[in-house]
Amino acid sequence: MTKTLFIALAAALASASVQAQTAPKFEVDATWPKPLPEGWITGQLGGVCIDGRDNVIVVNRGDITAEEAENATGAPPVIIFDPQGNVVGAFGDPKVVPKSIHGCFVDGAGNIWVGGNSDAMVQKYSRDGKLLLQIGGKEAFDSADGTAKGKGLNAAPDKLYLPSGIAVEAGTGEIFVSDGYGNRRVAVFDRNGKFLRQWGRQGTPDEAMSGTPAVFSQIVHCITMSNAGLVYVCDRQGDRVQVFDRNGNFQRNIWITPSGPTALPDKRGTAWWVGFSPDREQKYMYVMNGGKERVEILDHASGKILGSFGRPGHQAGNFTHGHTLAVDSKGNIYVAETDWGRRVQKFKIVE
Repeated sequence: MTKTLFIALAAALASASVQAQTAPKFEVDATWPKPLPEGWITGQLGGVCIDGRDNVIVVNRGDITAEEAENATGAPPVIIFDPQGNVVGAFGDPKVVPKSIHGCFVDGAGNIWVGGNSDAMVQKYSRDGKLLLQIGGKEAFDSADGTAKGKGLNAAPDKLYLPSGIAVEAGTGEIFVSDGYGNRRVAVFDRNGKFLRQWGRQGTPDEAMSGTPAVFSQIVHCITMSNAGLVYVCDRQGDRVQVFDRNGNFQRNIWITPSGPTALPDKRGTAWWVGFSPDREQKYMYVMNGGKERVEILDHASGKILGSFGRPGHQAGNFTHGHTLAVDSKGNIYVAETDWGRRVQKFKIVE
């Protein structure tokens, strides 16, 4: 057998294997979470993350209505549920945490990281709510006029501009920030918050359509790291997840089904958040497709979409502005909703 024929046969077999592969099945667990403490009510839930003991953390924007405030109290910005759905912790001062709190991450030591897409900082908290580290400052934007309305400079080593997400590398402690709603970059800091490097810039529609590496159509909406040490970044309105190594060298595009016309930038976009199945190889990749209000299930290796779950709506298992997701050690998926969804839902993997 010639080398060329062997390669072609191997590619065909790999393609057939992916085509034959079936997506895992999920069903909503309407009993999770348990009721909140008496009087508590949440606003938009800007993020969800999982710690090493499968506790589920959500970040709450607290933007309750005046009518809701007549009969209830806004829940704290950070709420911790145990695996059974009971509230086992909560903390945060709304005046101190980032405005419009967005995304969260739990590092190997159990510390909780948060950002804010109406602010200019990310923060690191201990599980009991002690502020341990802050990168950037309250409303100290990396913009041309220093305000949240100015053009993003995409440059400051000590400032951010509406950051959306955080990932902390286990070995080095380096902090990767998707920066974000104002800037168009990934910014990397050492474990003490010192700026190290960055990559990314504003892209053109033509660059978005061609899949040009390291340019972003509009919002750089998420960041996460795989077990292989690769960095996955949501180019939300570009309808793709861009994959880099830890130094910003481009690896590949993973395209997500468009939410509307194929012209880019896509108004709502499809690539909102990324998670992986808990096996060592991370066989499946999960993407919150906010444009379609569903979770896409992908074969991680090929990027092929195998299936999905969810639909627009207000009932259990539906999504109203499905925004972020997280996966626990058993493979269950948790989705947090903003806008008028304002809840977190658990989807159990069906054996």
